[in-house]
Amino acid sequence: MKLATLKDGTRDGQLMVVSRDLKTAQLADGVARTLQRALDDWTFISPQLDALYQELNRGGGRRSFDFDPANCMAPLPRAFQWADGSAYVNHVELVRKARGAELPASFWEEPLMYQGGSDDFLGPTDDIALAREEWGIDFEAEVCVITDDVPVGVTADQAHQRIRLLMLANDVSLRNLIPDELAKGFGFLQSKPATSFSPVAVTPDELGDAWKSGKVHLPLLSTWNDKLVGKPQAGVDMVFNFPQLIAHLAKTRNVRAGSIIGSGTVSNKDSKKGYSCIAEQRCLEMIAGGEPVTPFMAFGDTIRIEMLDDGKSVFGAIHQTIKQA
Repeated sequence: MKLATLKDGTRDGQLMVVSRDLKTAQLADGVARTLQRALDDWTFISPQLDALYQELNRGGGRRSFDFDPANCMAPLPRAFQWADGSAYVNHVELVRKARGAELPASFWEEPLMYQGGSDDFLGPTDDIALAREEWGIDFEAEVCVITDDVPVGVTADQAHQRIRLLMLANDVSLRNLIPDELAKGFGFLQSKPATSFSPVAVTPDELGDAWKSGKVHLPLLSTWNDKLVGKPQAGVDMVFNFPQLIAHLAKTRNVRAGSIIGSGTVSNKDSKKGYSCIAEQRCLEMIAGGEPVTPFMAFGDTIRIEMLDDGKSVFGAIHQTIKQA
């Protein structure tokens, strides 16, 4: 099943069911007005949404219309929680190596995770409006999941059953603001502006064999100013899978339906696969013995993030432009 949220001038938009080929959609207002409403009572509501979805794929749907990502908000325009992990330890290792720091052994045993702002997400084609280029504007291409209610102390095996939807994210980072914030010892704040999400969120069964062991086994494509800069395999070098990330988050507290958990920057040890954030490329340049030459993003730059399965878009594309606020 594929779901999206239509812009309608309200904070939370209107829930839509989207066809598998991403060509048509139908409002689900007779079932659930918003995605959060559906997640709050998933067992009862999801079969009704699936009936609409099957009808749409058969060419039915009396109120169907052309699907346009430009009319979409993020699938969850605001969420109760956005927790971003760092499941690809290769990315963390490169960042630390570039500044001459050792990677603690614990990083391979327990995931890093931080809580981001979840009250204001960007839609898949919304401009990324920022005041200054010198903040070091960077994209971060990620995969993420949306959960059902998750009880405190859940195991990874149990957490697997609590994953309701998957989508892509652009976790925008302001690299030149990060060092001073981390030096304070209290984590990210101003260095993490609004996160963007793919137009469509999908149920795990839509991925078929590409969804196994709690990972998405497909390449994640990042295209910067119309140039493909990254195509790492999301299922490779992911040290902590999504059930493990969820269990980590729920170690000491309940996690409520509508929580979003990110994978962190998708990164492969094989550098020929390119990069999912500019910082990683700059780190490789520094490790090679020089100063970084790849610049961060500038006003007017574009970024496109997409995942294809047999040449077909799974989640639709995040396609944004950097604009001066």
